[in-house]
Amino acid sequence: MNPGEEIDNLIAQNRDWRGATLAKLRKTILEVDPEIIEEWKWMGAPVWSLNGIICVGNIFKNQVKLGFMDGAALNDPDKLFNAELAGNKRRAIEVHEGDRIEEGSLKTLVRAAISYNQAKGKK
Repeated sequence: MNPGEEIDNLIAQNRDWRGATLAKLRKTILEVDPEIIEEWKWMGAPVWSLNGIICVGNIFKNQVKLGFMDGAALNDPDKLFNAELAGNKRRAIEVHEGDRIEEGSLKTLVRAAISYNQAKGKK
């Protein structure tokens, strides 16, 4: 299977709110830029990249998580990051049942990650 099919399969295997949440987050991420690439890494994790990794998605028992590899370097004006806040590299968004993520805020964060990746590549 290609990465998109792997992600489709992961969503289909989680028929509850977690699969629906990952599907919505995925759609929002992909809407930001048509150049975003979907990958399947680390024994079963959806990854979205453009000039480097933007974020990694994971489904857990009680949450869906988006981990931003360079999240500590990103401006997060709407305070979406709510996990892994103590480190100097990663940041994450943990979504629990009933939580709502503002699409515009997530798109802003994804754009910031893309910009960060582009700037890293120009050094």
